[in-house]
Amino acid sequence: MITIHLVGPAPADTNTRLECETGRSLMEVAVSNQVKGIEADCGGMMSCATCHVYVREPFAAQLPPPGEEELAMLGFTAAPRQANSRLSCQIRLTDALDGLTVELPSTQH
Repeated sequence: MITIHLVGPAPADTNTRLECETGRSLMEVAVSNQVKGIEADCGGMMSCATCHVYVREPFAAQLPPPGEEELAMLGFTAAPRQANSRLSCQIRLTDALDGLTVELPSTQH
């Protein structure tokens, strides 16, 4: 089991802490735990960009770089894209990501 932290947008900055198994995507874990702010309209098919997150360091540097498809979909995010923007459906949870912290954007639509 690993722990992940999802920080809601300002001004509330709600922090959701989840204990989860590895092997699943961050999006799958967030959706199954009904985390507000991860819409995942396409169910992880990488065709909607509604699972957009901002990955905090040191974890952003530890993730594999986004592929061409993810980079293309990041162009369609509702909230501004940043250097640490990722689609949570593309973040596969591993033991190395224990303590992963991501910020949720102010909107997914």
